This record gives sequence, structure tokens and C-alpha cells, in this order.
Amino acid sequence: MNALNSIQLLAVIALPVLFTITAHEAAHGWMASRLGDGTARMLGRVTLNPLKHIDLLGTLIVPLITFLLTGFLFGWAKPVPINGRNLRQERRDLALVALAGPGANLLMAVLWGLVVHLGLALPDTFRWLALPLIYMGATGVFINVLLMVLSLFPLVPLDGGRVLNALLPPAWSAGFSRLEPYGLILLLVLLVTGLLGSLLLPIIEGTVGLLPGAEIVKELFFHRRF
Repeated sequence: MNALNSIQLLAVIALPVLFTITAHEAAHGWMASRLGDGTARMLGRVTLNPLKHIDLLGTLIVPLITFLLTGFLFGWAKPVPINGRNLRQERRDLALVALAGPGANLLMAVLWGLVVHLGLALPDTFRWLALPLIYMGATGVFINVLLMVLSLFPLVPLDGGRVLNALLPPAWSAGFSRLEPYGLILLLVLLVTGLLGSLLLPIIEGTVGLLPGAEIVKELFFHRRF
């Protein structure tokens, strides 16, 4: 498959990224609502409207800069407001709310993989449609797996840190929570030094290998890297 230039790459990435962020954040709010906290629903955050979740700095500017400089997407959306006191079993339910976001990304990755297969199945007469579907689907798989794996990194304020925090004994949990103000700084240090990519890319590639469209995704993102 032919490589994409920078402008084409940004065009192909835009839609999958928006859906990735939207599904991830809406899933947090949906799960919280199911478990007794309707805060996110009342604020309109249980929605597939990306405008409700986009943060100018974290969703647009930082991912663009980090991708151009490091080849690794890094960013965030507006945090979904969760009131743990409304949940039925606060520690357990906070972990379930945290897992809902990565779970939504896994589902989206499977669906985007099916889009890749759809593009591959189209006849040559629909080549004008097939290539965009393949590139967009492959990007959707990669972006969703990347966000899923990144968000499960066991450091607050990431989802993996929330889950770990819920599993720790209360005394350890309190100490671990105190790391949260420094979590983003630590992540940026890991990213800039290349350690984050070294830790996560093997997991990302292994996960992609289990999904539909894996060969195309690997060709574009792991072998040729566009």
C-alpha cells in the first residue's frame, strides 16, 4: 500500500480520533450512570457528540505536537465528572467506570477492523472508496488500541491508575492517590525520553495482531510507519 503524505494522514486520522475520544469518554459517563451516579448524564456527557468531550489543548494541540515530534499520539479529553458518593459500592464501581473507557476502545477497534475488511472486499471499480476505508479503518484500529493500552497504564490519573487504586488496601490507596498531581508530568517525561513508547508499543502491536485488519494496520503503523 502506498504511503500517505502529512496532509492526507491528518485527514484520515481526524474521524477515527474523534470517535475514539467520544466513545471512551461517553462510556465512562454511561457506566457511572448505570452504577448510580447521574452527574455525567445531567451535564450532557453521555453522548456521542465529540464537541462535548473535546479539550482544545489536550485533544487537538498536544496530540498534534507529540505525533509530529515523536510519532506517538498523546493527549486527553475533558474529564467526565464522577461523584463517587453516588455510586453503590464506591471503590468497586470507580474501577468499573474506569474500565468502561478502555472497553469502549476495544469494541471500536474491532468495528474499525471490520471497516478495513469492507474496504478490502470492494471491487476495483470502487477503488476510490476502498482506499479511504482501508486507511481510515486501520487508523481507527491503531488509535483505539493505542488509547486503550495507554489509558490502562497503572498511574493516576489514567484509568489503569484508577483501577489499581481501587484494588489497593485503603492505606496504600491513600498514598497512591497523592501521586495524581504529578501523574501527567511523569507521563510526559516517559513520553519525551522514549520510555513510554518502548513500554507500550510491544503491547499495542500484540493487541492489534488479535484484531480484524491486523496485517494492514501493522503494515501502515509498525512496518512502514507511514
